[in-house]
Amino acid sequence: MVGEMTEMTEPPLLVAARGGTPSRTPVWFMRQAGRSLPEYRALRAGTAMLDACFDPEMVCEITMQPVRRHDVDGAILFSDIVVPLKAAGVDLDIVAGTGPVVAHPVRTRDDVAALPELEAGHVRPVADAIGLLLKELGEVPLIGFAGAPFTLASYLVEGGPSRNHERTKALMHSDPDLWHALLAKIADITAEFLRVQVEAGVKAVQLFDSWAGALSERDYRTFVLPHSARVLESVTGVPRIHFGVGTTELLPAMREAGADVVGVDWRTPLDVAVRRMVQAAPDLPPPVVQGNLDPALLFAGIPALEREVDRIVEEGKVASGHIFNLGHGVLPDTDPDVITKAVELVHRSR
Repeated sequence: MVGEMTEMTEPPLLVAARGGTPSRTPVWFMRQAGRSLPEYRALRAGTAMLDACFDPEMVCEITMQPVRRHDVDGAILFSDIVVPLKAAGVDLDIVAGTGPVVAHPVRTRDDVAALPELEAGHVRPVADAIGLLLKELGEVPLIGFAGAPFTLASYLVEGGPSRNHERTKALMHSDPDLWHALLAKIADITAEFLRVQVEAGVKAVQLFDSWAGALSERDYRTFVLPHSARVLESVTGVPRIHFGVGTTELLPAMREAGADVVGVDWRTPLDVAVRRMVQAAPDLPPPVVQGNLDPALLFAGIPALEREVDRIVEEGKVASGHIFNLGHGVLPDTDPDVITKAVELVHRSR
């Protein structure tokens, strides 16, 4: 009885993340704090992305905007996956219409050796923003996040976004020792960034491996999994969510890396994803999953949206727990009122 009362009073997102039975299906959306909101565009006008990420008051306000508007069950810290690299001293910028661009790509042993370490003081503004948010959010959990070592390595090696990740894969296979040295350094930076966030008070974290879907399972297990596992192992006391795009074939391995919750993109139904992970680890209970509405379906009209929400909620019931989300981030031209409606549909589903 005490356990049931606790699950009824604790935030639904945290109950679901532990595999419990929440009072309602929790929902939040990747990129819920961003360009889809007119109040975000107004606030960010004239402020560069990275400058915004290091402004505690602005981070607090942007993070709060979708919580106020949509009644989501979790707030995702407004930041960017390259923030810890920038804070540590890597010369990079986020170029509008392109993404992160690195001034001096990392491709040699000297380049790896020259990568700086991240110290807590480098990301003090992020910790300060978390402090402000904890006063504003009340019972709504704050989710911290970081980019996974492979995805950050791809930006560093390619010098920016890449369609094929050719230089990254070439380095991985031509000089495995150098590759592992690079990912070990990035894992240290990522682990410290997450440690600062947890110490500051976030209630969960998400590790984004945005580009891991470009890899085969064999390459993921050999070249990536050990480093992501080390990052996830460094996080204690809060639920750990692990997400990547196009990772259908990698889901069991990503769970093996140590996640409490596995994010699933829209390409794989949640019940199918759960079966794959159970078959790979039959001695473990079914996993907790997060996802996985196709972001494009927020443009399909309310009847179609309602059908999809109901389907996904039903498929999520085979998991130990389910946190509703998109299969990737909110698209910039999404109508905010439709996002609010999606939250209402999830909350009323059973």
